[in-house]
Amino acid sequence: MSLRYQLLVMTWLLQFVNYLDRVSISVAGPTMMKSLNLDAAQFGYLLAAFALGYALMQLPGGFLADRFGTKALLVVAPALFSLFTGLTGLATSMAVLVAARFCFGLAEGSCNAAVYKAVADNFSAKDAAKAHSVWLSALAIGPAVVAPVVTTLLMHGDWRNVFYVFALPGVFVALLIFFLIPGKAIEGKERHHDKANRTEQWRQFAGRKSTWLLFFGYMTFSIGYWGFLGWIPSYLANQRHIDLKSLGVAASVPYLFGFLGLVVFGWLGSGPLHRKRPLLVAAGYIGTGLALYLAYSAIDIVACVIGLSAAAFLLYGCLSPYAGLVAQLAPSGARGVFAGVINTGGQIGGLCAPLGVGYLVKASGSYNNGFLFMITALVIGAGCFAVLQSRVNRTEPEIDEAPGVMQQNV
Repeated sequence: MSLRYQLLVMTWLLQFVNYLDRVSISVAGPTMMKSLNLDAAQFGYLLAAFALGYALMQLPGGFLADRFGTKALLVVAPALFSLFTGLTGLATSMAVLVAARFCFGLAEGSCNAAVYKAVADNFSAKDAAKAHSVWLSALAIGPAVVAPVVTTLLMHGDWRNVFYVFALPGVFVALLIFFLIPGKAIEGKERHHDKANRTEQWRQFAGRKSTWLLFFGYMTFSIGYWGFLGWIPSYLANQRHIDLKSLGVAASVPYLFGFLGLVVFGWLGSGPLHRKRPLLVAAGYIGTGLALYLAYSAIDIVACVIGLSAAAFLLYGCLSPYAGLVAQLAPSGARGVFAGVINTGGQIGGLCAPLGVGYLVKASGSYNNGFLFMITALVIGAGCFAVLQSRVNRTEPEIDEAPGVMQQNV
């Protein structure tokens, strides 16, 4: 197996463990809320603590990846977020829980830009969509595995055991990456560019409209995405009244369709619709909004799960062409920072999602307004990507690349 595919496998494992740790609290949420006497708004604060830490580390994580290299971040981050996963289980108060989840978010956020940089450095712009669809599949498979595992642990013990168990895999992945991946071999040549050149590249991409269309498009998408990940298990348990045993199955089914969406959209984004990726993303966001409406307005649980599965298919599917666009539009020499900027927008949305949904659920006593909040955000995001399509249709010579190589003028 070539080095770049070994890297892709390690990236997949990292993100799989990442999402095991990240989503476990959502499935354990209803049990934790009862045990700790938390209402929906307080649980929203707990989810938001992670999102805040995650958001704050996007830009620093990008700078660190460009400065110290991809491997350093991919090794240190899982070791740290495993530590804070275990500490979550030791928390005895709301304040300690919030602190542990905030630090957990800082640790996970530190490697996000490094993952995008690793793919951009080792795959062409066209192949990047396929490469991203591979590691992004872990974002769907992880939650699908989490739900039945967490519910089994909850049925046989305290909620704290969930976090003790899930603290272990990250350490294993950190060791694998440390021993199997050579650091210098996976770095792009642009690491050697001087500071003045980096400053000029920063100025150029900060002045592009496409940067901010991606920023706000991903921010609004993340409201829907993190609203889905953070609140669907609680919605199924509290509003649809699914028992703990059935919750493991019902909460995992949509993520299996999410994996299928990644495969389908990954093929579309790197194949027949390669030049129409912004419109593909926009259509996916609109479709997700419709599916979420069908889910919360459904009369019976079967129709609800079908709606949630359709939403997951489209929501996760959009991640692959979006990631391809980040790789395509990132300026050579500042890929880590560029990914960090865009991901910061996403995590602002990720911070708004738990706070907004939690407040609306507490205020109204129903999750329906939370769904409408997510749907509205997705429609706005679709508009951003629809406008972005006209920008990526233009071409200009790529900065700092060989003569004759072209990039999108965005």
